Amino acid sequence: MRLITIILPLLLAAGCTSDTFEEALGTLERDRIVLKATANEIIVGEPVPEGSLVTAGTLLVQLDDSRARAQVAKATAELARAQAILEELRNGARPEDIAAASARVDGARAQVIETEASFVRAKQLLEQKLTAQATLDRALANRDAAEATLESAIEELLRLTNGTRQEQLDQAEAARQSAQAQLALEQHRLSELSVVATRDAYLDSLPWHVGERVDMGSTLAVLLANDRPYARVYIPETWRARLQVGDRRQVRVDGIEQPLTGVLRWIATDPAFTPYYALNANDRARLVYMAEFDLEEGEDLPTGMPAQVILSDE
Repeated sequence: MRLITIILPLLLAAGCTSDTFEEALGTLERDRIVLKATANEIIVGEPVPEGSLVTAGTLLVQLDDSRARAQVAKATAELARAQAILEELRNGARPEDIAAASARVDGARAQVIETEASFVRAKQLLEQKLTAQATLDRALANRDAAEATLESAIEELLRLTNGTRQEQLDQAEAARQSAQAQLALEQHRLSELSVVATRDAYLDSLPWHVGERVDMGSTLAVLLANDRPYARVYIPETWRARLQVGDRRQVRVDGIEQPLTGVLRWIATDPAFTPYYALNANDRARLVYMAEFDLEEGEDLPTGMPAQVILSDE
């Protein structure tokens, strides 16, 4: 029994020689694209079934857009209103308004003449002691009021004839641009309710069904990129320092006789399992680092196939 206890660790150690670490094991993977909901709405359509190959722009999930369409209509009306106000300020007053303001000036001027005459008569009568002081005071007040009305009418006429101030035009233009930006935002929100494929891909999953209300941020569709896969493997610790991004290695896939060529595009800086500082020198040799090798061919290979990267370049 003691002999077996001594021999067993030796056999395990012999099985972990450098020859065992000449390959990295993993699977073939593709870029995973997750499309999420941007609003809390009900799914009203899923025209493409799971498992289909789709092209960029294909409608995958349609959310109820009634509310968004109403917001677009409201923003469109606000833009039209802002545009009309700007055009009104640019065109200035209508001839009819100017004519009416001119008539008010003439009327106010005639009123001033009349009240001035009444004041003069009241003053003469007071000097002859034929009227009271109150009569003169009323005449004076009427004359001053008529003069104030004339000044107001003249200012109104000048406002109409001088045109709109540049500051008012700038404010109206800013309001129009704000309304236009709001319309563009509402149109974008409306478009996001039609979830489309963002690239040519394989439709892997539709987690929700027609009639369900989804929460904002929920995953609506999962795509797998329809291009060459990459090998996601685990690099033994003894090879970590010897690999650099851009290195080329042979990749073997079950069922494919000839090896493929892979280019290292990424390798993790941290081990996948127990951190190295918690291990002794012998245990560290068992650490692995996740890495990804882009394949230069193999577009038709299915995702998830077992793959081995031959680390030795001999």
